[in-house]
Amino acid sequence: MAAGVTRKISAASARAHTRKAKQKTSFPFSSGMFGKILLVLFMGFLAWAYQATRPPPPKTCGSPDGPPVTAPRIKLSDGRHLAYKEIGVPKENAKYKIVYIHGYDGCRHDVPIAGTLSQDVIESLGVYIVSFDRPGYGESDPNPKRTVKSLAFDVQELADQLGLGSKFYVMGYSMGGQAVWTCLRYIPHRLAGAALIAPVVNYWWPRFPANLSQEAFNLRLPQDQWTLRIAHYFPWLTYWWNSQKFFPACSAAGRNPAVFSSQDLELISKRHSNQESQDYRAQIRQQGEYESLHRDLMISFGTWEFDPMDLENPFPNNEGSVHLWQGDEDKLSPVLLQRYIAQQLPWIKYHEIPGSGHLVPMLDGMGVKVIKALLTG
Repeated sequence: MAAGVTRKISAASARAHTRKAKQKTSFPFSSGMFGKILLVLFMGFLAWAYQATRPPPPKTCGSPDGPPVTAPRIKLSDGRHLAYKEIGVPKENAKYKIVYIHGYDGCRHDVPIAGTLSQDVIESLGVYIVSFDRPGYGESDPNPKRTVKSLAFDVQELADQLGLGSKFYVMGYSMGGQAVWTCLRYIPHRLAGAALIAPVVNYWWPRFPANLSQEAFNLRLPQDQWTLRIAHYFPWLTYWWNSQKFFPACSAAGRNPAVFSSQDLELISKRHSNQESQDYRAQIRQQGEYESLHRDLMISFGTWEFDPMDLENPFPNNEGSVHLWQGDEDKLSPVLLQRYIAQQLPWIKYHEIPGSGHLVPMLDGMGVKVIKALLTG
């Protein structure tokens, strides 16, 4: 009996041992090994995500792999170059000297008010206009250290190197209008007058009432709402957001017709028939979209160093004037916020154009109106 019992126990023990061995072979990876695999996969994902958010280096004009330099340029004190274009009478003979600042996705050739000015008006008034490529656009060097403040001093250096005198006028359209605000803040003593034409607003300027800012923000296309939120809250994701293909990004960069009024679309159809316009479009982004379009979004809709509605009148003795021109059907610069700015800053001469959209400076006769209001009152 004892021997039989012994044999049964040995058989049971052998079967149990065999089952344990089979269980081990069915799970070849230990929990430690599985954790290491997950860690490797996670690190790989982080590396991919990091690379996806890193913009490529710009193709700077004049560099071995960059576009050629074809425009006259000045060299700034920090070593960067600004490309410029002169319009009107020679500056030596000019009575009025204007620095013009182009908008988003534009360049020195984009001076729509000049296109509606006759040569007779230019010569009779004695008007000289210099427009320039903002940093990263056209043939102006990118400025990786660009801030809201820096462009005002670029304007000042341009004026000084071109010999425009102790005072000059500034005029800016769309995002170029934002640059005019910075000139009013940082170099008001150099200004003889200023004009903001459909200037882009930053919905996060502190003095805007929250409900008004939100109402205006909600008028933007949903894709633009997301683009602006990214630029404001997560600027380091701006390149990825505007280059990914999963969701629609900035409508203005994609030249989506939905952001324009019916009048705007009519004006665009006329402009596209202009061969000169077609010839320079390729120059605008030639150094890369990050240092031009994307940095524009980050600066324009980021956290500003000042609120334009805190500005004081730079011409308390009426020795100059500031004008704001705005279309009431503008889908890119909501008229609601422009009206509020004009109420807060009563020293600004506000001009609202009924039925007009964002392309208000392209209207027939608008150049004469803007120029005469700014220069002669």
